[in-house]
Amino acid sequence: MMVIRPISDGDLSALVGFAKGSGVGVTTLPDNPELLEQKIFNSVRSFRRSQPKDRCNYVFAMEDTERSAVVGVSAIDANVGREEVWYNYRICKVVHASREIGVHTSNKMLYMTNDLTGVSELCTLFLDERARHGNNGRLLSKCRMLFLAEFREYFSEKIIAEMRGVSDQNGISPFWESLGKRFFQMDFSYADYQVGSGNKELVAELMPKYPIYLFFLSPEAREAIGQTHEYTRPALAMLQKEGFHFNGYVDIFDAGPVMESFVEDIRAVRESRIVSYHIDDAYEPSLGERTDFVASNRSMEHFRAVLLSESQVASGHVRLSSKQADALRLEPVSDLRIIPLRY
Repeated sequence: MMVIRPISDGDLSALVGFAKGSGVGVTTLPDNPELLEQKIFNSVRSFRRSQPKDRCNYVFAMEDTERSAVVGVSAIDANVGREEVWYNYRICKVVHASREIGVHTSNKMLYMTNDLTGVSELCTLFLDERARHGNNGRLLSKCRMLFLAEFREYFSEKIIAEMRGVSDQNGISPFWESLGKRFFQMDFSYADYQVGSGNKELVAELMPKYPIYLFFLSPEAREAIGQTHEYTRPALAMLQKEGFHFNGYVDIFDAGPVMESFVEDIRAVRESRIVSYHIDDAYEPSLGERTDFVASNRSMEHFRAVLLSESQVASGHVRLSSKQADALRLEPVSDLRIIPLRY
């Protein structure tokens, strides 16, 4: 059984392994054990409500209970840019016109901004290759929607997701090659590592602050603006179904798109519902049974989420197996929050 729970101190080795396997462009999973240990520490304190809301970062671990192994992670950052300046490029249109000489041109430009500072962010989504089957990816992503729906007051009204931009199998980004690398000699993989290590502000300060006309960039770089890495397309499609849309902002290093939505407009948040349950000791989900819902126990510090089949959810009441009830760590008097897995 796959169970979502808060990440813990004992998960550091798994997180280090994910960082090594995530490749270039996943800046929230830096290949740096000390920083990952700090990320876990911050997450543990966040789930325990031991620090201010605007400094919280909630990291969820997906555990395969049959193997007692963590096979994936996802996260929500409550407030981006709280400790360092948060940069993005905004795509703008600039029109030059003169009636006297008959000129009217329209060009796109990139403006460096801090507009998204203070919003919440969905981030750090990574699933081990061996677990990329069935509905594991949906569970790992959608558990965050349940958490948002349950604890809405801990997050901003708007939430974003920075998508990994285009790079090749060697970790080379055409956008970086055409822009960032021209201002200082640094490979994209190294710049990406610096960002993941908390030096985004340092690198960004070396980037040009004045507007960039897109026609100055290479055709490959222009084509990459607002496009996602091939490995990120399933996550992008899932967010689009939830109501997220491209907001015209891109990452300053690989030009990956920033998707956004108001929390209240996220489909899973709107359609989540609170239901009662009963435990059927004789019930055991059949092998290969289709799963159609995600259910959480509505706790913050001891948050748990699992997959349920449609046959378990009927008329506002859920039937749980003993194993599912144990995995959810349900209190004697409690209920569940559920959302559809797909639309």
